[in-house]
Amino acid sequence: MLILGGTVFLGRALTDAALAAGHDVVHFNRGTAPDSRVPTIRGDRNDEEALRRAAGGGPWDAVLDTSAYLPQVLRKSAAALEPHAGRYVLTSSISVYVGPGYAESSPVQAAPDPLPDAWSPETYGGLKAACESTAREILGDRAVIVRPGLIVGPNDRTDRFTWWPHRVALGGRVAAPGRPGRVVQFIDVRDLARWMVGLAGSPDAGTFNATGLAAPVPMATLLETCREVSGSDARFEWIDEPFLDEMKVAPWKDMPAWLPEGDPQAEGSMDVPIERALAAGLAFRPLAQTVADTLAFSRGFGPAHEWKAGLDAARERELLACWDARQPAA
Repeated sequence: MLILGGTVFLGRALTDAALAAGHDVVHFNRGTAPDSRVPTIRGDRNDEEALRRAAGGGPWDAVLDTSAYLPQVLRKSAAALEPHAGRYVLTSSISVYVGPGYAESSPVQAAPDPLPDAWSPETYGGLKAACESTAREILGDRAVIVRPGLIVGPNDRTDRFTWWPHRVALGGRVAAPGRPGRVVQFIDVRDLARWMVGLAGSPDAGTFNATGLAAPVPMATLLETCREVSGSDARFEWIDEPFLDEMKVAPWKDMPAWLPEGDPQAEGSMDVPIERALAAGLAFRPLAQTVADTLAFSRGFGPAHEWKAGLDAARERELLACWDARQPAA
């Protein structure tokens, strides 16, 4: 297997899963943080000479592409590797969807015109959709498209999920967003990687949503699991969404894994159908294991860690005080 990328988060987990399954693995990347367990073909995917070296290292039973963000760049790597690749598994995203439909056959965003030289949050979904189209154009049925949702677990440096196990473990009164029963979706990076490695060698083809868990997970279940795993005394104060909006609490950033239920652009994004992936063998470890391992990872940060997501302590105290002041007197 040739992994484009391979050293950060999903790529690292794919490498772990592929080695555990007994595959021969080679990385293609710039070599800035090489993995000593596997050979690395050094190069940038914009560099045609480097791509020829990667192609010449084959033939490859499967190519796992974790780092495609721009279709014009993907075109170079896919064209160079196409004669030498059995399958090409492309990591895309549920961000491709226009919404509110999130089935694999639902409409996807148009590519920005002209194509930019770098992606941004505003262009991410359209560029990923264009990457998918480019991969299908060049590789046909050998292109397998995986659309993950929120990927979580150890080694995630975005803090988009990690903040919750960390915050709940600190205990005390915790500001919690919206309804306790609001469903959230995410997937442990290790479950995603194990399934993608299996998918690379299976006859299953086409496009797959890949998020979880197999059964809906209410936000309350997530936070209660964080409390049980950490053994903290956390108490959850559920704050309604209009008040969070009034207080300018940013979804996803200030409150990770939360999107307002009244937001038409977010409708359906936390209830994405995954039946195709389940039929193709996607399976999940217990939520408590994901929380425990993520909490253990976060405890290595140290006090100087600057959280990229989540409310800081002062902002949370202010939010709770304002919420209390708004409640009717007993």
